[in-house]
Amino acid sequence: MKIHFIGIGGIGLSALAKFLAGRGHTISGSDMRQSEITDDLALNYGAKITIPHHPDAVEGADRVIYSAAVRPSNVEYQRARELGIELLSRKEALKYILEDKEVYAVGGAHGKSTTSAMLAALLPETNALIGAISKEFGSNVRSAENDRVVFEADESDESFLNSHPHLAIVTNVEPEHMEYYEYDEARFYNAYRKFLELAKIRVLNGDDPFLASLAGEMESHYLYPSREIKDLELILVDGEPHTRFALRDLGSFEVFGFGAHIALDAALAILAAIELGEKPEALRERLRNYRGIKKRFDMIQNDENLVVIDDYGHHPTEIFVTLEALKHFQKMRRLPRLKAIWQPHKYTRTLDNLKGFVDCFEGVDELVILPIWSAGEIEIPIDLKGAFARYQPIMADRVTREGGVVKILDRQGQVIREFREGLVAAFGAGDITYQIRGEG
Repeated sequence: MKIHFIGIGGIGLSALAKFLAGRGHTISGSDMRQSEITDDLALNYGAKITIPHHPDAVEGADRVIYSAAVRPSNVEYQRARELGIELLSRKEALKYILEDKEVYAVGGAHGKSTTSAMLAALLPETNALIGAISKEFGSNVRSAENDRVVFEADESDESFLNSHPHLAIVTNVEPEHMEYYEYDEARFYNAYRKFLELAKIRVLNGDDPFLASLAGEMESHYLYPSREIKDLELILVDGEPHTRFALRDLGSFEVFGFGAHIALDAALAILAAIELGEKPEALRERLRNYRGIKKRFDMIQNDENLVVIDDYGHHPTEIFVTLEALKHFQKMRRLPRLKAIWQPHKYTRTLDNLKGFVDCFEGVDELVILPIWSAGEIEIPIDLKGAFARYQPIMADRVTREGGVVKILDRQGQVIREFREGLVAAFGAGDITYQIRGEG
Protein backbone atom coordinates (compact mmCIF):
# COMPACT_ATOMS: atom_id res chain seq x y z
CA MET A 1 0.00 0.00 0.00
CA LYS A 2 0.90 3.65 -0.29
CA ILE A 3 0.61 5.04 3.25
CA HIS A 4 0.92 8.71 4.15
CA PHE A 5 1.69 9.90 7.69
CA ILE A 6 0.64 13.33 8.95
CA GLY A 7 3.08 14.28 11.69
CA ILE A 8 5.71 11.79 10.56
CA GLY A 9 8.48 13.64 12.42
CA GLY A 10 7.18 12.43 15.80
CA ILE A 11 9.06 9.58 17.45
CA GLY A 12 5.98 7.34 17.68
CA LEU A 13 4.55 7.87 14.21
CA SER A 14 7.97 7.63 12.54
CA ALA A 15 8.43 4.20 14.16
CA LEU A 16 5.23 2.93 12.54
CA ALA A 17 6.29 4.41 9.19
CA LYS A 18 9.68 2.70 9.31
CA PHE A 19 8.17 -0.59 10.41
CA LEU A 20 5.64 -0.58 7.57
CA ALA A 21 8.32 0.41 5.06
CA GLY A 22 10.25 -2.66 6.20
CA ARG A 23 7.14 -4.73 5.47
CA GLY A 24 7.07 -3.59 1.83
CA HIS A 25 4.73 -0.59 1.95
CA THR A 26 5.53 2.74 0.25
CA ILE A 27 5.54 5.53 2.78
CA SER A 28 5.34 9.31 2.64
CA GLY A 29 4.75 11.92 5.28
CA SER A 30 4.63 15.52 6.36
CA ASP A 31 5.45 17.62 9.38
CA MET A 32 5.77 21.23 10.47
CA ARG A 33 9.56 21.21 10.39
CA GLN A 34 12.48 19.31 8.97
CA SER A 35 14.36 17.23 11.52
CA GLU A 36 16.84 14.42 11.97
CA ILE A 37 13.89 12.02 11.89
CA THR A 38 12.44 13.31 8.61
CA ASP A 39 15.91 13.32 7.02
CA ASP A 40 16.41 9.69 8.07
CA LEU A 41 13.03 8.69 6.62
CA ALA A 42 13.82 10.33 3.30
CA LEU A 43 17.37 9.01 3.03
CA ASN A 44 17.03 5.48 4.39
CA TYR A 45 13.37 4.59 3.83
CA GLY A 46 12.62 6.30 0.54
CA ALA A 47 9.88 8.44 2.04
CA LYS A 48 8.69 11.53 0.21
CA ILE A 49 8.61 14.20 2.92
CA THR A 50 6.52 17.39 2.70
CA ILE A 51 7.45 20.37 4.90
CA PRO A 52 5.17 21.96 6.06
CA HIS A 53 1.77 20.29 5.63
CA HIS A 54 0.21 20.67 2.18
CA PRO A 55 -3.05 19.21 0.81
CA ASP A 56 -1.31 17.78 -2.27
CA ALA A 57 0.83 15.54 -0.04
CA VAL A 58 -1.98 12.98 0.36
CA GLU A 59 -2.59 12.59 -3.37
CA GLY A 60 -2.31 8.94 -4.43
CA ALA A 61 -2.30 7.53 -0.89
CA ASP A 62 -4.29 4.38 -0.10
CA ARG A 63 -4.35 5.16 3.61
CA VAL A 64 -3.51 8.15 5.81
CA ILE A 65 -2.32 7.74 9.41
CA TYR A 66 -2.10 10.82 11.60
CA SER A 67 -0.55 11.64 14.97
CA ALA A 68 -2.48 12.58 18.10
CA ALA A 69 -1.40 16.21 17.65
CA VAL A 70 -3.18 16.50 14.27
CA ARG A 71 -6.58 18.20 14.32
CA PRO A 72 -9.45 17.74 11.82
CA SER A 73 -8.69 21.27 10.60
CA ASN A 74 -5.33 20.11 9.24
CA VAL A 75 -5.22 20.73 5.48
CA GLU A 76 -4.02 17.21 4.67
CA TYR A 77 -6.64 15.63 6.93
CA GLN A 78 -9.36 17.62 5.20
CA ARG A 79 -8.06 16.79 1.72
CA ALA A 80 -7.90 13.06 2.54
CA ARG A 81 -11.55 13.19 3.61
CA GLU A 82 -12.51 14.96 0.41
CA LEU A 83 -10.78 12.24 -1.64
CA GLY A 84 -12.34 9.42 0.38
CA ILE A 85 -8.97 8.10 1.57
CA GLU A 86 -9.08 5.92 4.68
CA LEU A 87 -8.03 8.01 7.69
CA LEU A 88 -6.68 6.33 10.82
CA SER A 89 -5.25 7.79 14.00
CA ARG A 90 -2.02 6.23 15.25
CA LYS A 91 -4.10 4.56 17.95
CA GLU A 92 -6.48 3.03 15.40
CA ALA A 93 -3.64 1.98 13.09
CA LEU A 94 -2.06 -0.16 15.80
CA LYS A 95 -4.97 -2.58 15.54
CA TYR A 96 -4.07 -3.75 12.05
CA ILE A 97 -0.29 -3.25 12.34
CA LEU A 98 0.14 -5.46 15.42
CA GLU A 99 -2.88 -7.75 15.38
CA ASP A 100 -1.06 -10.77 13.87
CA LYS A 101 2.25 -10.24 15.72
CA GLU A 102 3.63 -11.71 18.94
CA VAL A 103 4.00 -8.45 20.83
CA TYR A 104 6.15 -7.87 23.90
CA ALA A 105 4.68 -4.58 25.14
CA VAL A 106 6.34 -2.33 27.70
CA GLY A 107 4.21 0.24 29.51
CA GLY A 108 4.47 2.47 32.53
CA ALA A 109 4.65 6.07 33.65
CA HIS A 110 8.45 6.18 33.65
CA GLY A 111 11.22 4.07 32.16
CA LYS A 112 9.26 2.40 29.37
CA SER A 113 11.54 3.62 26.57
CA THR A 114 14.63 2.49 28.46
CA THR A 115 13.09 -0.86 29.35
CA SER A 116 11.92 -1.37 25.75
CA ALA A 117 15.43 -0.69 24.44
CA MET A 118 16.92 -3.03 27.03
CA LEU A 119 14.44 -5.78 26.13
CA ALA A 120 15.31 -5.30 22.45
CA ALA A 121 18.99 -5.74 23.36
CA LEU A 122 18.16 -8.95 25.25
CA LEU A 123 16.07 -10.28 22.35
CA PRO A 124 18.30 -9.39 19.38
CA GLU A 125 16.36 -11.42 16.80
CA THR A 126 13.11 -9.48 17.26
CA ASN A 127 11.53 -6.48 15.58
CA ALA A 128 11.48 -3.40 17.81
CA LEU A 129 9.33 -0.27 17.84
CA ILE A 130 10.28 2.03 20.68
CA GLY A 131 9.72 5.65 21.60
CA ALA A 132 13.37 6.68 21.48
CA ILE A 133 16.50 6.16 19.42
CA SER A 134 18.38 3.08 20.64
CA LYS A 135 22.10 3.70 20.39
CA GLU A 136 22.60 -0.01 19.86
CA PHE A 137 20.86 -0.03 16.47
CA GLY A 138 20.77 3.69 15.80
CA SER A 139 17.01 3.99 15.32
CA ASN A 140 13.64 3.73 17.03
CA VAL A 141 12.90 0.71 14.82
CA ARG A 142 14.64 -2.59 14.16
CA SER A 143 13.36 -5.00 11.53
CA ALA A 144 13.62 -8.78 11.61
CA GLU A 145 12.30 -11.60 9.44
CA ASN A 146 9.70 -12.75 11.96
CA ASP A 147 6.54 -11.57 13.72
CA ARG A 148 8.03 -11.05 17.20
CA VAL A 149 7.90 -7.36 18.20
CA VAL A 150 9.26 -5.47 21.18
CA PHE A 151 6.85 -2.55 21.44
CA GLU A 152 6.75 0.53 23.64
CA ALA A 153 3.11 0.82 24.67
CA ASP A 154 1.62 4.29 25.15
CA GLU A 155 -0.99 4.97 27.81
CA SER A 156 -1.40 8.67 26.98
CA ASP A 157 -4.42 8.02 24.74
CA GLU A 158 -5.16 4.40 25.72
CA SER A 159 -3.51 3.24 22.49
CA PHE A 160 -1.77 0.49 24.44
CA LEU A 161 -5.14 -1.27 24.46
CA ASN A 162 -4.69 -1.83 20.71
CA SER A 163 -1.24 -3.41 20.98
CA HIS A 164 -2.38 -7.06 21.26
CA PRO A 165 0.29 -7.90 23.88
CA HIS A 166 1.48 -11.48 24.28
CA LEU A 167 3.76 -10.31 27.09
CA ALA A 168 3.32 -7.08 29.06
CA ILE A 169 5.87 -5.36 31.26
CA VAL A 170 4.73 -2.45 33.43
CA THR A 171 7.46 -0.46 35.16
CA ASN A 172 5.21 1.68 37.39
CA VAL A 173 1.87 3.46 37.26
CA GLU A 174 1.40 7.13 38.07
CA PRO A 175 -1.46 9.41 36.96
CA GLU A 176 -0.34 11.30 33.87
CA HIS A 177 -2.01 12.63 30.71
CA MET A 178 -5.02 13.23 32.90
CA GLU A 179 -6.51 15.73 30.46
CA TYR A 180 -7.16 12.76 28.14
CA TYR A 181 -8.79 10.79 30.97
CA GLU A 182 -10.92 13.81 31.91
CA TYR A 183 -9.16 13.85 35.31
CA ASP A 184 -10.90 10.59 36.23
CA GLU A 185 -8.35 8.48 38.13
CA ALA A 186 -10.62 5.42 38.15
CA ARG A 187 -10.74 5.52 34.35
CA PHE A 188 -6.95 5.96 34.19
CA TYR A 189 -6.18 2.97 36.42
CA ASN A 190 -8.81 0.86 34.70
CA ALA A 191 -7.03 1.41 31.38
CA TYR A 192 -3.90 -0.21 32.83
CA ARG A 193 -6.01 -3.05 34.22
CA LYS A 194 -7.50 -3.68 30.77
CA PHE A 195 -4.04 -3.57 29.17
CA LEU A 196 -2.72 -6.23 31.53
CA GLU A 197 -5.80 -8.42 31.09
CA LEU A 198 -4.97 -8.63 27.37
CA ALA A 199 -1.54 -10.22 27.99
CA LYS A 200 -0.78 -13.92 28.44
CA ILE A 201 2.44 -13.17 30.37
CA ARG A 202 2.79 -10.24 32.80
CA VAL A 203 6.00 -8.98 34.42
CA LEU A 204 5.31 -6.23 36.95
CA ASN A 205 7.08 -4.01 39.47
CA GLY A 206 5.77 -5.35 42.75
CA ASP A 207 6.91 -2.29 44.69
CA ASP A 208 4.37 -0.17 42.80
CA PRO A 209 1.21 0.12 44.97
CA PHE A 210 -1.29 -0.13 42.11
CA LEU A 211 0.43 -3.06 40.42
CA ALA A 212 0.77 -4.84 43.77
CA SER A 213 -2.98 -4.41 44.31
CA LEU A 214 -3.65 -6.53 41.20
CA ALA A 215 -1.96 -9.63 42.63
CA GLY A 216 -5.28 -11.21 43.54
CA GLU A 217 -6.93 -10.36 40.21
CA MET A 218 -4.58 -11.82 37.62
CA GLU A 219 -1.60 -14.14 37.59
CA SER A 220 1.59 -12.14 37.14
CA HIS A 221 5.34 -12.46 37.61
CA TYR A 222 6.30 -9.85 40.17
CA LEU A 223 9.70 -8.27 40.73
CA TYR A 224 10.16 -6.74 44.18
CA PRO A 225 13.17 -4.48 43.59
CA SER A 226 13.46 -3.34 47.20
CA ARG A 227 14.46 -6.86 48.25
CA GLU A 228 15.32 -8.70 45.01
CA ILE A 229 17.82 -6.22 43.55
CA LYS A 230 20.91 -6.25 45.76
CA ASP A 231 24.50 -5.04 45.92
CA LEU A 232 23.75 -2.08 43.67
CA GLU A 233 26.91 -0.23 42.70
CA LEU A 234 27.43 2.84 40.50
CA ILE A 235 30.62 2.56 38.49
CA LEU A 236 32.43 4.39 35.71
CA VAL A 237 33.53 2.48 32.62
CA ASP A 238 35.77 4.63 30.42
CA GLY A 239 34.29 7.67 32.14
CA GLU A 240 30.71 6.63 31.35
CA PRO A 241 28.03 5.69 33.88
CA HIS A 242 27.16 2.05 34.55
CA THR A 243 25.17 0.27 37.25
CA ARG A 244 26.13 -3.14 38.61
CA PHE A 245 23.59 -5.15 40.58
CA ALA A 246 22.68 -8.66 41.71
CA LEU A 247 19.23 -10.01 40.80
CA ARG A 248 17.63 -12.78 42.84
CA ASP A 249 19.79 -15.91 42.51
CA LEU A 250 20.70 -15.09 38.89
CA GLY A 251 24.04 -13.46 39.70
CA SER A 252 25.43 -10.06 38.84
CA PHE A 253 24.50 -7.88 35.86
CA GLU A 254 26.01 -4.67 34.52
CA VAL A 255 24.12 -2.07 32.47
CA PHE A 256 24.76 1.35 30.96
CA GLY A 257 23.24 4.16 33.03
CA PHE A 258 23.23 5.31 36.62
CA GLY A 259 20.79 4.55 39.40
CA ALA A 260 18.34 2.20 41.07
CA HIS A 261 15.75 3.02 38.41
CA ILE A 262 18.14 1.75 35.71
CA ALA A 263 18.62 -1.49 37.65
CA LEU A 264 14.82 -1.83 37.96
CA ASP A 265 14.30 -1.37 34.21
CA ALA A 266 17.04 -3.87 33.42
CA ALA A 267 15.73 -6.41 35.93
CA LEU A 268 12.21 -6.28 34.47
CA ALA A 269 13.62 -6.80 30.97
CA ILE A 270 15.78 -9.71 32.17
CA LEU A 271 12.86 -11.46 33.90
CA ALA A 272 10.64 -10.95 30.85
CA ALA A 273 13.29 -12.46 28.56
CA ILE A 274 13.63 -15.44 30.90
CA GLU A 275 9.85 -15.94 30.74
CA LEU A 276 10.27 -16.11 26.96
CA GLY A 277 12.86 -18.89 27.30
CA GLU A 278 16.17 -17.02 27.29
CA LYS A 279 19.09 -18.12 29.52
CA PRO A 280 20.58 -15.80 32.18
CA GLU A 281 24.16 -16.22 30.94
CA ALA A 282 23.23 -15.10 27.43
CA LEU A 283 21.27 -12.17 28.85
CA ARG A 284 24.21 -11.09 31.00
CA GLU A 285 26.37 -10.77 27.89
CA ARG A 286 23.69 -9.16 25.72
CA LEU A 287 22.95 -6.52 28.33
CA ARG A 288 26.48 -5.22 27.82
CA ASN A 289 25.50 -4.38 24.23
CA TYR A 290 22.87 -1.95 25.49
CA ARG A 291 24.37 1.51 25.04
CA GLY A 292 21.48 3.62 26.26
CA ILE A 293 19.01 5.63 24.26
CA LYS A 294 19.20 9.07 22.78
CA LYS A 295 17.90 11.82 25.08
CA ARG A 296 18.05 9.66 28.24
CA PHE A 297 21.12 10.57 30.32
CA ASP A 298 22.60 11.18 26.89
CA MET A 299 26.18 12.47 27.17
CA ILE A 300 26.50 14.84 24.21
CA GLN A 301 29.70 16.41 25.53
CA ASN A 302 32.14 14.57 27.76
CA ASP A 303 35.15 16.80 28.42
CA GLU A 304 37.32 16.80 31.51
CA ASN A 305 35.85 20.04 32.87
CA LEU A 306 32.43 20.17 31.21
CA VAL A 307 29.93 17.36 30.73
CA VAL A 308 26.61 18.09 29.00
CA ILE A 309 23.64 15.73 29.36
CA ASP A 310 20.51 15.73 27.19
CA ASP A 311 17.56 14.09 28.94
CA TYR A 312 13.95 13.60 27.84
CA GLY A 313 12.63 13.89 31.41
CA HIS A 314 9.46 15.97 31.33
CA HIS A 315 7.68 14.78 34.49
CA PRO A 316 8.81 15.55 38.08
CA THR A 317 9.49 11.90 38.94
CA GLU A 318 11.67 11.42 35.85
CA ILE A 319 13.63 14.60 36.48
CA PHE A 320 14.10 13.79 40.17
CA VAL A 321 15.58 10.31 39.65
CA THR A 322 17.83 11.56 36.85
CA LEU A 323 19.10 14.41 38.99
CA GLU A 324 19.84 11.99 41.84
CA ALA A 325 21.92 9.92 39.43
CA LEU A 326 23.60 13.07 38.11
CA LYS A 327 24.62 14.10 41.62
CA HIS A 328 26.44 10.79 42.05
CA PHE A 329 28.03 11.18 38.63
CA GLN A 330 29.11 14.71 39.48
CA LYS A 331 30.90 13.54 42.62
CA MET A 332 32.59 10.63 40.86
CA ARG A 333 33.82 12.87 38.05
CA ARG A 334 34.62 15.71 40.49
CA LEU A 335 32.76 18.24 38.38
CA PRO A 336 32.02 21.68 39.91
CA ARG A 337 28.38 22.77 40.12
CA LEU A 338 25.30 21.07 38.73
CA LYS A 339 23.28 23.24 36.35
CA ALA A 340 19.83 22.28 35.10
CA ILE A 341 18.13 23.72 32.01
CA TRP A 342 14.41 22.95 31.86
CA GLN A 343 11.99 23.40 28.98
CA PRO A 344 8.51 22.67 30.43
CA HIS A 345 6.41 20.46 28.16
CA LYS A 346 2.70 21.33 27.79
CA TYR A 347 0.80 23.90 29.81
CA THR A 348 -1.53 21.28 31.29
CA ARG A 349 1.30 19.03 32.49
CA THR A 350 3.19 21.98 33.95
CA LEU A 351 0.15 23.27 35.80
CA ASP A 352 -1.04 19.85 37.01
CA ASN A 353 2.42 19.00 38.41
CA LEU A 354 3.72 22.45 39.34
CA LYS A 355 4.60 21.64 42.97
CA GLY A 356 6.32 18.43 41.88
CA PHE A 357 8.39 20.34 39.34
CA VAL A 358 9.39 22.93 41.94
CA ASP A 359 10.49 20.22 44.39
CA CYS A 360 12.29 17.96 41.92
CA PHE A 361 15.05 20.49 41.18
CA GLU A 362 16.13 20.62 44.83
CA GLY A 363 19.92 20.53 45.08
CA VAL A 364 20.83 22.03 41.70
CA ASP A 365 23.29 24.90 41.85
CA GLU A 366 21.69 26.85 38.99
CA LEU A 367 18.33 26.51 37.24
CA VAL A 368 17.53 27.89 33.79
CA ILE A 369 13.86 27.88 32.71
CA LEU A 370 12.91 28.16 29.05
CA PRO A 371 9.45 29.03 27.64
CA ILE A 372 6.86 26.25 27.84
CA TRP A 373 6.78 23.99 24.77
CA SER A 374 3.06 24.04 23.97
CA ALA A 375 2.85 20.80 21.93
CA GLY A 376 -0.18 22.35 20.25
CA GLU A 377 -1.98 23.35 23.45
CA ILE A 378 -3.67 26.71 23.99
CA GLU A 379 -1.57 28.94 26.24
CA ILE A 380 -2.33 28.99 29.96
CA PRO A 381 -0.62 31.81 31.90
CA ILE A 382 1.73 30.31 34.53
CA ASP A 383 4.05 32.40 36.72
CA LEU A 384 7.12 30.16 36.59
CA LYS A 385 9.49 32.84 37.87
CA GLY A 386 7.35 33.27 40.96
CA ALA A 387 6.77 29.55 41.51
CA PHE A 388 10.51 28.81 41.33
CA ALA A 389 11.61 31.96 43.19
CA ARG A 390 13.61 30.02 45.78
CA TYR A 391 16.02 28.94 43.04
CA GLN A 392 16.48 32.47 41.69
CA PRO A 393 16.04 30.95 38.22
CA ILE A 394 17.48 32.36 35.02
CA MET A 395 14.47 32.97 32.77
CA ALA A 396 15.77 32.59 29.22
CA ASP A 397 14.36 32.28 25.72
CA ARG A 398 16.61 29.57 24.35
CA VAL A 399 19.93 27.80 24.75
CA THR A 400 22.64 26.73 22.33
CA ARG A 401 26.06 25.08 22.40
CA GLU A 402 28.97 26.46 20.41
CA GLY A 403 32.63 25.51 20.60
CA GLY A 404 32.07 23.34 23.65
CA VAL A 405 30.36 26.15 25.57
CA VAL A 406 26.69 26.17 26.62
CA LYS A 407 25.18 29.59 25.99
CA ILE A 408 21.96 30.90 27.55
CA LEU A 409 20.16 33.44 25.37
CA ASP A 410 17.48 36.07 25.97
CA ARG A 411 14.60 36.96 23.63
CA GLN A 412 16.85 39.18 21.53
CA GLY A 413 19.36 36.38 21.09
CA GLN A 414 21.92 37.99 23.41
CA VAL A 415 24.04 35.76 25.65
CA ILE A 416 23.06 36.22 29.29
CA ARG A 417 25.12 33.35 30.76
CA GLU A 418 27.78 30.90 29.60
CA PHE A 419 28.55 27.51 31.13
CA ARG A 420 32.15 26.49 30.50
CA GLU A 421 32.63 23.98 33.30
CA GLY A 422 30.69 21.66 35.55
CA LEU A 423 27.79 19.33 34.82
CA VAL A 424 24.98 20.72 32.66
CA ALA A 425 21.74 18.77 32.25
CA ALA A 426 18.99 19.78 29.82
CA PHE A 427 15.49 18.42 30.46
CA GLY A 428 12.42 18.40 28.23
CA ALA A 429 10.44 16.69 25.47
CA GLY A 430 10.28 19.68 23.12
CA ASP A 431 12.98 21.11 20.88
CA ILE A 432 15.47 21.56 23.72
CA THR A 433 17.30 18.47 22.46
CA TYR A 434 18.17 20.35 19.26
CA GLN A 435 19.02 23.54 21.13
CA ILE A 436 21.45 21.92 23.57
CA ARG A 437 23.12 20.09 20.68
CA GLY A 438 23.59 23.38 18.84
CA GLU A 439 21.29 22.24 16.04
CA GLY A 440 18.31 24.53 16.51
